[in-house]
Amino acid sequence: MEKRDYYDVLGVPHDAGEEDIKKAYRKLAMKHHPDRNPSDQEAEERFKEAAEAYEVLRDQEKRAIYDRYGHDGLAGTGFRGFSGFDDIFSNFGDLFEEFFSFGSKTGRRTRAKKGNSLRYDLELTLEEAFAGREEEISFKKWTSCETCRGSGMKAGTERKACTTCGGRGQIFRSQGFFQISTPCPACRGEGRIVIDPCRDCNGKGKIRIDRKITLKIPPGVDTGSQLRLQGEGEPGENGGPPGDLFVLIHVKEHDFFKREGEHLLCEIPVSFVQAALGNTLSIPVLGNEDGQELHIPSGTQPGDILTLPGLGMPSLQRNKRGDLYIRVSVKIPKKLTSRQKELLEELAKSEGIKEPRETKKFWQKITRTQ
Repeated sequence: MEKRDYYDVLGVPHDAGEEDIKKAYRKLAMKHHPDRNPSDQEAEERFKEAAEAYEVLRDQEKRAIYDRYGHDGLAGTGFRGFSGFDDIFSNFGDLFEEFFSFGSKTGRRTRAKKGNSLRYDLELTLEEAFAGREEEISFKKWTSCETCRGSGMKAGTERKACTTCGGRGQIFRSQGFFQISTPCPACRGEGRIVIDPCRDCNGKGKIRIDRKITLKIPPGVDTGSQLRLQGEGEPGENGGPPGDLFVLIHVKEHDFFKREGEHLLCEIPVSFVQAALGNTLSIPVLGNEDGQELHIPSGTQPGDILTLPGLGMPSLQRNKRGDLYIRVSVKIPKKLTSRQKELLEELAKSEGIKEPRETKKFWQKITRTQ
């Protein structure tokens, strides 16, 4: 997306003074601040755009380059704007305290950040996915240190101004004829550091623990299903909420059944006599150890599909089950007894099937006429 003119962004003329630029930015920052416009993507973009414009126009050297060469001139100096909200608040911490009265002017506002979410992969058999179950899982996670309550500091102590950046949270370096500021690596842009760290967490504010949870897995889960356990992820930062734990389900392939969503498919072999005359068989089904009777109609052909409604997998969305589809495969015996051959020959004669010699003559006749 093409960048707008910085003066147009702030709504000020090209000869605007420093105070006018500051007032214009304050108005836009208050209007589009993320705390006042949660989950508003357009407001977020306007907030970032206004911050970038203010960063350039408040600085005499950057402004001079921009007035002469535009955005391309700034790009040539290495200026890239801001990467996100944390970058903006880190850079303009004192200014926002002035705008919005965020605490002491010697401190720096740090935004609450939700903790990272975790993933756990769980493998189930098809039978377990069908019935649902309770499963205890174990995993390692970071949690807030109880000794220092997540502050990282020894009891009775407090953070001190960072000596690397002088409490500003920014490191300034010269590049050409103007200055570039970057977040301080020592305090990560906060302006303050822990002098006397908590012994239990070594100043991290969190410790790694072994966590056990009992999951209730609903019937009908499939590969790719996710169970979300809210608040079981990593701890948040600066008072932010903890992340979540996502349990990803993997259902192993079954030796007999093939799954397609809520439906199950299987294949059963029958003899050509059973297919011709019809028969009743007992086949395995999930949820019924005694099996289920399946009627094979007379005249069933190889590849025919028979259906048993409501004997598939439970549905996660509906209070019902899918269907069970049975594909019939007809087995042809490779060896026959004399009596079996005799009976089949009688069947062949009853159907008017020709002798092999007569069949050969028939194909020769067809070939000659083509």
